[in-house]
Amino acid sequence: MSRLSTIASNGVSDFSQLRQFHAQIIHHSLHHHNYWIAALIAQCTRVRAPPAYARLLFESSRRPNVFVFTNMLKFHSQWGAHQDVISLFLQMQRHHHDDVDLDVKPDAFVYPILIKSAGKAAVSLHAHILKLGHACDRYVRNAIMDMYAKYGPIELARELFDEIPDRTAADWNSIVSGNWKWGHEAEACRLFDLMPEKNVISWTAMVSGYSKHGDMMNARKFFEEMPEKTVVSWNAMLSGYVQNGFMEEALRLFRNMVDVGIQPDETTWVTIISSCSARGDPRLAESLLGSLDQRQIRLNVFVKTALLDMYAKCGSIGTARRIFDEMGTYRNPVSWNAMISAYTKNGDLVSARELFSEMPERNVVSWNSMIAGYAQNGHSSIAIELFKQMITNEDSKPDEVTMVSVISACGHLGALELGKWVVNFITQNQINLSISGYNSLISMYSRCGSMEDAKRIFQQMPERDVVSYNSLITGFAAHGHGTEVVNLFFKMKDEGIEPDRITFIGVLTACSHAGLSEKGLQIFYSIRSPEVDHYACMVDLLGRAGKLEKAKKLVDMMPMKPHAGVFGALLNSSCIHKRVDLGEFAADKLFELEPENSGNYVLLSNIYASVGRWEDVEKVRETMRTRGVKKTTGCSWVEFGGKVHQFIVGDWSHERSREIYQILEEVGKKMRAAGYVADKSCVLRDIEEEEKEEMVGTHSEKLAVVFGLLVFDVGATVRVVKNLRICRDCHVAIKIISKLERREIIVRDNNRFHCFKDGVCSCRDYW
Repeated sequence: MSRLSTIASNGVSDFSQLRQFHAQIIHHSLHHHNYWIAALIAQCTRVRAPPAYARLLFESSRRPNVFVFTNMLKFHSQWGAHQDVISLFLQMQRHHHDDVDLDVKPDAFVYPILIKSAGKAAVSLHAHILKLGHACDRYVRNAIMDMYAKYGPIELARELFDEIPDRTAADWNSIVSGNWKWGHEAEACRLFDLMPEKNVISWTAMVSGYSKHGDMMNARKFFEEMPEKTVVSWNAMLSGYVQNGFMEEALRLFRNMVDVGIQPDETTWVTIISSCSARGDPRLAESLLGSLDQRQIRLNVFVKTALLDMYAKCGSIGTARRIFDEMGTYRNPVSWNAMISAYTKNGDLVSARELFSEMPERNVVSWNSMIAGYAQNGHSSIAIELFKQMITNEDSKPDEVTMVSVISACGHLGALELGKWVVNFITQNQINLSISGYNSLISMYSRCGSMEDAKRIFQQMPERDVVSYNSLITGFAAHGHGTEVVNLFFKMKDEGIEPDRITFIGVLTACSHAGLSEKGLQIFYSIRSPEVDHYACMVDLLGRAGKLEKAKKLVDMMPMKPHAGVFGALLNSSCIHKRVDLGEFAADKLFELEPENSGNYVLLSNIYASVGRWEDVEKVRETMRTRGVKKTTGCSWVEFGGKVHQFIVGDWSHERSREIYQILEEVGKKMRAAGYVADKSCVLRDIEEEEKEEMVGTHSEKLAVVFGLLVFDVGATVRVVKNLRICRDCHVAIKIISKLERREIIVRDNNRFHCFKDGVCSCRDYW
């Protein structure tokens, strides 16, 4: 027994020793005694044992007393499991009320833990604590003041501070840190000067305060003037450098820290590893790992999670997974999320989803990682379905990060009704959007073809940045509204917002789609240092306007090496104007630069087919077969009834296919009576004319348009999205359909928007 008491007093050094200690307690049949359960839970906190283990210990008590409850509260608090702290406290109160003989009445020691866990909600506890008479306790008092200092209003924290007769160092530190938090730099400095005793924590608060405000010069000044530095002080300075992007300074300071004999702790290593993550340098990562091995550093869960994240960002997914697997039961939500995020950023959504499904406990970050992963990798429908699952779960509430990903997914699909539902969800759930959130809304409405809504959001924004303008400019550019874009461009300059490379790409694209050649050239020559993407826009602008010789000359005169976008613009223009020679030149360059891009082969085939060179069409097809290049399947989709209905050429898979083809036949008769003749040059095979007409007649965009005619109310707008460029025949056909059916039909292809109305397209046949 005396040996057990000694261990309980001195503590254990790791989880393995804790389990041995537990085994000895079981051996002595003491494992149901509250004293020993409380002692074991206290040791769990010390060695950061897995939460499941601590919970098992707690549940082994038949009638837990105040010490068992309090130690379990401390354990949850240390892990940051704030909801568990609050749940356990409520359980503690129920035990006290249900059985007054049970010693579980919360004492003053419990309330600082509860206040910290409750965060801003702890405001409601203040009156309760006053009523119980615990407000005089120095620790409780400091916890309340610290809560107001962190969450506001800071004035209440100051009132409490002024009422304290015997202020402790912790009180001074709370009020100084609080003033930094709320941007009261002068007051923080004044209070620091008034402090009767400046301990290490006070100096460190000043270093952290200046760092958070980006004033690294003053942060370093206070750091150097500190009469005594602990590892916490060094960590504050290191964190300041890393958070403000001064990675080299952080690494230099770290080497200095080691040289003067300060032993890095887990926070130090996490900070330094994070700086290596930000740089994404595999060699630096290996050097750092060597340093850890050399110093025989025992890697805890936080250091291992930081290492996992670092390897993932350096592209070593296998090593990251090995570290994750080695962590075993020590994994926390941060490590799970880091591994899921690593997979999604690497495009491995299968592995990410497997981990997500296995997670013992998900939080909003877990959901956000998966939703963003699907949205960013082109799986927008799955991203939205996952969001719908998220809002039916009670474990996590969506935040702005969630909504930005979902808004982006709606924009990618061109799903306007779904987008409006998401906007209503944001309003109903009072999710505050920052400037970034509003920018994503502008982009979503633009991509869904609703420029009026995009413009409305833009005008309602309290403040705008360059991304706000870029989002609206890109939207108008895709709709071919060149004049609006040029006006916006000059408006942003008048407001003092400097255009960036994206702005110029948007403006030049708008000029290209609207046929504003002279204005485009004028803006291009105003760019101080045009980049390769700007040259690609100009090649596109000149090529579309039929000035192919000038476009080719611009390519030859470029001051940098052209990329695929430049030659792609030239190839596309050659296809529009049937220039075989320039098309072959551009295609040869593209086959070298991106041999797996099927679109380039198809465009060259289109050029050959348009002039009847069928042998050359077959040669291109043979080259594709030899190189293993598969043509991207053209598909079109329509949003209806909360679902996205997708179609491919000749598709019979839809449940309403019979009705779709029946209407297609009826519409076809009306079109032919109105003078429509199928453009069979869009077929890339030398086959019978009748077969060509049939193939053209069942293109995916035609099926999607007809489905829209079938399901939407008479006169309602039909919105279609296509993953490839709309073909010439479909363009002609939809113009006629819009007039015959008296419908507005909006088609978004991979190049721009086409708004068909009364037999005319908004692109003016210039796309």
